Amino acid sequence: MTVVALAGEEPGALTDARLKQRVHHRLVAADADDDATRDGAELRARLVQLLRDEHPLMPAAHLQRLVEELVDEVSGLGPLEPLLADPSVTEVMVNGPDRAFVERAGRLEPVALGLDAAGILRLVERVVGPLGLRLDRSSPMVDARLPDGSRLHAVIPPLAIDGPCVTIRRFGARPLPVAEFGVGARAGAFLQWAVHAGWNLLVAGGTGAGKTTLLNALSGAIADGERVVTIEETAELRLRRAHVVRLEARPPNAEGAGSVTVRDLVRAALRMRPDRIVVGEVRGPEAFDMLQALNTGHEGSLSTIHANGVADALTRLETLVLLASSGLPLDAIRAQVAASIDAVVFVARGAGGVRRVEAVAEVGATVAMDGAVRTAGPERVEPLFAWRAGALVPVNPPTRPPRRPDAAAARPEWFG
Repeated sequence: MTVVALAGEEPGALTDARLKQRVHHRLVAADADDDATRDGAELRARLVQLLRDEHPLMPAAHLQRLVEELVDEVSGLGPLEPLLADPSVTEVMVNGPDRAFVERAGRLEPVALGLDAAGILRLVERVVGPLGLRLDRSSPMVDARLPDGSRLHAVIPPLAIDGPCVTIRRFGARPLPVAEFGVGARAGAFLQWAVHAGWNLLVAGGTGAGKTTLLNALSGAIADGERVVTIEETAELRLRRAHVVRLEARPPNAEGAGSVTVRDLVRAALRMRPDRIVVGEVRGPEAFDMLQALNTGHEGSLSTIHANGVADALTRLETLVLLASSGLPLDAIRAQVAASIDAVVFVARGAGGVRRVEAVAEVGATVAMDGAVRTAGPERVEPLFAWRAGALVPVNPPTRPPRRPDAAAARPEWFG
């Protein structure tokens, strides 16, 4: 396309990037003078006028494309907006200037965004600024969330050697049912019963396996009249319920003060009269306080943890409690884990990005031949469902009773 050179510029020098920059500056200056906030229609009309002023002979199709790009830059996240509007994109990864990838159906694909380092920083600042967070050389790493609940993680130099890096984990617009995880009718009925019965469930899996999504699905079995308190480091859970209190941790400010940890929120939740406590992810000292809460009458709670299997999940939980407690012996910790966690649900991501529940196991001490009670290792995990021949099938009936007596009658009949 032939463009018109502006005063003081060489012919052909007015590229789309420079044209958008000039229009953006004029729009900001006009808004500062008018002290007005424009809605969507007014913003588009004003952008069309400014573009026509800068380039009267621009073709209509080109004009419309630049208007859409400017709207994204002014009121959204610029070239990331089309990716965030695409429901097939589950992750956006910006690895520095002019290097970006997206995940679709479990596969990584390169995309062209045309972002330089300054542009990446502006996008991140637009997200973290309203949240009271900061990203600079003194604080070169930040976690934040987008309005739709997606999670953003950004790292800048000197930690990121090749330029600022941004990773956005997307969350689906609609909550998925438990059946979407390949559980089948019988396993699905059991998991629904376990939540209704007040069992304390631990959802385990690797990064991106779908732990939070499954936790959202399981929460659908909680009765409407119950009060639920959710606790997260970065808010991701979206429980479709009327009586939910959502708590989110807060990092320290520029002076290193004002931090509120997940552990602080777990303690605070006990004073909120919760019927159920949902901890988005156990990854630190809050594991100790969560176990104390589960052992003091707060049954029916849910949480997630990073682990490679059901037995590994309990081992990692014990390790986190050991790091948080002062001198508590391992045997005492294992006894608390056995008393508080009823079952572990292991979810994994297979080929093509398919998420599925691969195992459900009951937690409990078992008595060995010598009469000793074993509370360590795989011996204390009794598989209830296992993935065999492409399906999640029952292998053993549960032995733990429901924690809520009203759920006894609803126990799945096929389990005896």
